Amino acid sequence: MQPVLNIDDVKRVEVALTREGVSVSELMHRAGLAAAREALELGGADNVVVLVGLGNNGGDGWVAAEALHERGVNVTVVSPIEPDALSGDLARQVAQSAERAGVSVLVGPSRDELEVLLATADVVLDAMLGTGFHGAVRTPFDIWIECVNACPARVVSVDVPSGLNAETGRAEGACVVADMTVTMLSLKPGLLADDGRDVTGAIVVAPLAEQTERLVVDEDPVAWRTDLVDYLECIAPHTASVDKFGRGSVLVVGGSRRYPGAAIMAARAAARMGAGYVTLAMPASAAAVAQTHLLEIPVVPLAEDAEGTLTADAADVVRKLAGRASAVLVGPGMRVGGGSCAVVSALLECDVPLVVDADGLNCIARLTNGGLAEYPEIIRRDAPLVLTPHRGELGRLVGRLGGAAPSSLVDQLSAAREIVWADGGSELAVVSKGTATACVSVEKAVLPKPGPAALATAGSGDVLAGMMASALAQRCGEGAELDLALLAAYVCEVHAYAGMLAVRRMGSRAVMAGDVIDVIGVASDAVDEHVAYPEGSLED
Repeated sequence: MQPVLNIDDVKRVEVALTREGVSVSELMHRAGLAAAREALELGGADNVVVLVGLGNNGGDGWVAAEALHERGVNVTVVSPIEPDALSGDLARQVAQSAERAGVSVLVGPSRDELEVLLATADVVLDAMLGTGFHGAVRTPFDIWIECVNACPARVVSVDVPSGLNAETGRAEGACVVADMTVTMLSLKPGLLADDGRDVTGAIVVAPLAEQTERLVVDEDPVAWRTDLVDYLECIAPHTASVDKFGRGSVLVVGGSRRYPGAAIMAARAAARMGAGYVTLAMPASAAAVAQTHLLEIPVVPLAEDAEGTLTADAADVVRKLAGRASAVLVGPGMRVGGGSCAVVSALLECDVPLVVDADGLNCIARLTNGGLAEYPEIIRRDAPLVLTPHRGELGRLVGRLGGAAPSSLVDQLSAAREIVWADGGSELAVVSKGTATACVSVEKAVLPKPGPAALATAGSGDVLAGMMASALAQRCGEGAELDLALLAAYVCEVHAYAGMLAVRRMGSRAVMAGDVIDVIGVASDAVDEHVAYPEGSLED
């Protein structure tokens, strides 16, 4: 796994490195060399333009320019001011060194001059604004960023694409769209979510010192980004000595007369993920619809009100059905009402692995008056519990003002931790869905690699919830202690790859949730194979 640090934590690692004998000057030189090396490895980098800012990020750019010049590359540095006028001692020293070495410098160019220069570049090195940047980009950098994005050269950003907030992943205005980002010391959350996903390109982490890994871990990373090999313990064992119940049985509770499709998709996804037996329980009028779509999955009709939503009378039936299941999913398409809340409460009291999604989560928010962290006893249980909120549902669960959704990955992590730390047990994981999904337990937060934007479609979350219940059903009966956050991340990774396969079949804009369901099995086999035999890329 790769650690992810907040910006303040990165600064503390830099300070810790200086205390261990690695000076700020040495860090700058190593950062510049790392950026130069990646620019060269792109190939065909005969003409390189380096755009530098006024701080240490610009200093990295000056070092990279001198290193490239020494290797025979034609380099031009574009600077807003003369090197001698830089206020920072270290940045001024490396700039003067590069100029003495023969690096060409263009100071304060007009837009036309910059466009002409960039038209001749093979590679542009973006060292304008670093990880401390926030807010809107000011002149001249806003103009420079526009010129960079319009030029045909490949772009390598140093530490963070200029204009992107490395903490929040937001860009308020102009932002460099890079082909590669060489980030120093560790990953930052803003590189992995929201606008960051569109502008960072490939991400390379440059540790800069042999002590870095230890010091980064000592800072208690805000999250961990997974590699496929990390999921080895999550793969269900393959054996021919099994029957349908031995592969796990899933009960899906949800649906309503108005929204029958969500529960139907969740049940189908649970079966496609490998559960040997799936049962769907839903309001009677919706059950009649579901039976026409599900040949292999039995449908149990439940008591409903005049609007076709569950009543409290359904709770006893659901409790009995749950007693025969390996895992239960509640919530998709269920709607929120007194009967739905009674069903969710009954399932929370059952000693069975449980996934709560969609309106099941909204029922919990209603039962706790939007303050789940203040009433952790509602979800405290001995059997595993996985909550799968999107940002809006997460905001309602923790009582954000007006139900406001978390605005960034860092905010998601903070809200999810309110819940898991209030509960304090190892049997709870919160899967906070967004442009980056965070699987958070009391021990750690895991960030699976995200799927394509095509997964942002109605029903995609229902499919993930069904897959999550299926994975729990298959793994919870093995007797071994589960790492719930890691298992949830594994399911998210399979879901993401299924989304990629669906895009290949249907196109990037035409994917529907049912298309994802159809390729879950292929995606699961592919992920498992690459986990066990990690050579090569899953995307190949």
